[in-house]
Amino acid sequence: TDNDFDDLLPLANKETKLAKSQKDEQAVFKLFSLGVSTNRDEWVSDFNCELLQDKVCFFIKKFNKSKKDYFDDSIKWTGSLKGKLLNNEKLKYDDKHIIKLTYRPFFSKFYYSEKILSDRLTVNHYGIFGESLKKVNKQIAFRWGEKTDFSVFVSLNILNLDVFVPDSTQCLPLYHYDSEGNRTDNITDWGLNQFQTHYQDNTITKENIFHYTYAVLHNPAYWQKYELNLKREFPRLPFYEDFSQWVGWGKQLMDLHLNYEKAKKYKLKQIDIETNQQNKPKLKADKEAGKIYLDQITTLQGIPASAWDYKLGNRSALEWILDQYKEKKPRDKTIAEKFNNYKFADYKEQVIDLLKRVCTVSVETMKIIEEMPE
Repeated sequence: TDNDFDDLLPLANKETKLAKSQKDEQAVFKLFSLGVSTNRDEWVSDFNCELLQDKVCFFIKKFNKSKKDYFDDSIKWTGSLKGKLLNNEKLKYDDKHIIKLTYRPFFSKFYYSEKILSDRLTVNHYGIFGESLKKVNKQIAFRWGEKTDFSVFVSLNILNLDVFVPDSTQCLPLYHYDSEGNRTDNITDWGLNQFQTHYQDNTITKENIFHYTYAVLHNPAYWQKYELNLKREFPRLPFYEDFSQWVGWGKQLMDLHLNYEKAKKYKLKQIDIETNQQNKPKLKADKEAGKIYLDQITTLQGIPASAWDYKLGNRSALEWILDQYKEKKPRDKTIAEKFNNYKFADYKEQVIDLLKRVCTVSVETMKIIEEMPE
């Protein structure tokens, strides 16, 4: 840690979540937040919107029938949820609470965002996405912890706390919304002034700074130099030469990562074989051979080595997709007995499409990162 980290620009002031004084303004971003923690992901999020509705309705029915001397053990209770029951709170299902949740990198779920059912859905999350949690915003999310390498991602949706499992996720939004739905910039005037003064350029905008931040946090030289700092402190920003180049890289990266579902499909070769065996899912990668084995029948070939190099935490982008689409027995006993109808075969074509697009995103991301100076 014998470096200049403390001299760099603070991204956020950890002493307060929302700037209330001039001192608090002395950071690039006002509002920041951990991702949402539900403590019952299997109940309030799902691939399938209809199945999510069924699970939530079941949960609500059991919650409303429970009493202070009887907690129905077919649903998952936590201390905070018991406290809400003891305060005589009741639940009523409403479709308006269903939103999209960025659950892992390049992987989203439907999420029932009723506040009582999530242990950590805070004022900061409403400050980022408004009272409906559906306002337009962008968030730069980074891995916060010591268990995996530093990682960064961007999302238009509310993010799960464990996007970069096993570490937590911190989020830096572009905008902030008040209780009336009015939008303000989340990048401070202080931060803007620091950039305009340093680069002697009054045309620099707050969105330029947002893109610059995203590029810098992707820079391998930055990760290496400040590796120990980033394991226990919020990132800080250096002033790199050629500000406009870094802004351009950040915008390119952000466009790639936000629009991954629309990216051009990489020309992977699909090999299908006939087999008399039961077609069990595999979802395994062979990096050296450039292959992905989806099941007993289908293999994708021709994955370039650079696609595996684009990593977020302890997995490449492609491996995150494989991990999330595997068939796994739910940990919750009731979910396993009543709501476990996920089959990879139902999503196979969707996964093939997604892997091809994210392969393109991975390759193009690495091309940009490799242009960054060492």
